[in-house]
Parts: sequence; structure tokens; C-alpha cells
Amino acid sequence: MTAPDAGRGIGNGDDTGTFTGLPRDTFRILHVSTGNVCRSPITERLTRHALADRLGDPLWGGLIVESAGTWGHEGAPMEANAEAVLADFGADASGFVGRELLDEHVIRADLVLTATRDHRAQVISMGHSAGLRTFTLKEFTRLVKAIDPATLPPLEDGVVARARALVRAAAALRGWLLAPTVEADEVYDPYGAPLPFFRSVGDEIQQAIDPVVTALTGVPART
Repeated sequence: MTAPDAGRGIGNGDDTGTFTGLPRDTFRILHVSTGNVCRSPITERLTRHALADRLGDPLWGGLIVESAGTWGHEGAPMEANAEAVLADFGADASGFVGRELLDEHVIRADLVLTATRDHRAQVISMGHSAGLRTFTLKEFTRLVKAIDPATLPPLEDGVVARARALVRAAAALRGWLLAPTVEADEVYDPYGAPLPFFRSVGDEIQQAIDPVVTALTGVPART
């Protein structure tokens, strides 16, 4: 599946809904790491791949998935080992362009998922009332697993409504459901590491994404 708009989300980034194909009501997921060449590109593209698998619609019902880096390599390609990891999962790496995290990305995001707690703190420090919608990826996964799917809007009400309810429910649980260890909410940086370590990180990310996408869509992964 080829990512539209040079790898940056879906459509042309205009949230007014005036362009062709993109639903007016959208929900934007922003993945954040350091350089935006390893972890966040892998997470972005695996999320897109999983959503397409569940929903079978390239627009995913109004979900927009993108990424940026706190020290983003603006205009840089994805690391070759990151591309290899995506190929292992059958996900599309084409058209990706790295970018630096900007205020506008945080402002527009409905859910920010970071690789580490430091990234989460950096996003929240930017302001824009980001605290209630910013989690580490693995933190969000842990919280989502504790949410009863029956308490979320049905898919018939739209994926966007379900996604917004999921974020609210996760934020409400955050102070009650703590990580078992400090490291439990971290995805460590594979930059410069050999391919086997990249693959282990890819597996870790995939395992974190799967329950999130299932909760978002109400559709389990195909077996």
C-alpha cells in the first residue's frame, strides 16, 4: 500500500474536509521518537498497515497516522534497517520523509504516542494542552488492554468517535494503572544497531500496536 502525500498522513493535511476522499471528521495519531528515522517511522507504517488490514479502506474511516522527531532529521530518509523491518511485516516504507517535531504537529494531534517517557515529557512541555492525549506507545497499550471494549462507541458510530472515547478512557486510567517497572513503557533506540536488534524493536512495536488498533477499530487482527 503506497502512502499518500509523500508519507505524511493522508490527503494534503487540510482538516477542513474540502479535498477529495478524506472524511470531514478526522482523528490524527502522531508517533514521536528522536530522529524520526527509526522507531517512529516503523511505528507509523506498522500502524497504517494494521489499520488497512482491519478496515480494508485506505482512508481508515478518517484516521490519519504520521510521525516526527524531537531532534528530527528533516527531509531524511528512513534508516535502511527500519525499511527492512517493515518489509518483514509486509508494510510499506515508500515515500517516507523525516521531519522535526513542531508545535503545529502537537496542536493538530488527537493522540500522541512516543517511544519513551523523555519524548512524552518533551511533547507535554511544548504546551497546547497535550498532557491528556500524550502517552508512550507501550503505556497506551497497557491502558488500552484494561478498557472494556463494550464501553466504547460501536464501530457503526465511526472510528473517529471510538478513537476519541478510547483516549479519554486511557487518560482516566493513567493514575490508577501504573507500569510494573520504569523500563516497561520504553522502546529503546536501535539507531546504529545491527539488523537483528532492529528486528527485535520491530517485534516489540508490533506487539504494542496490535491491541491498540484492535481497540480503535473493534476488529481483531486477521489470522
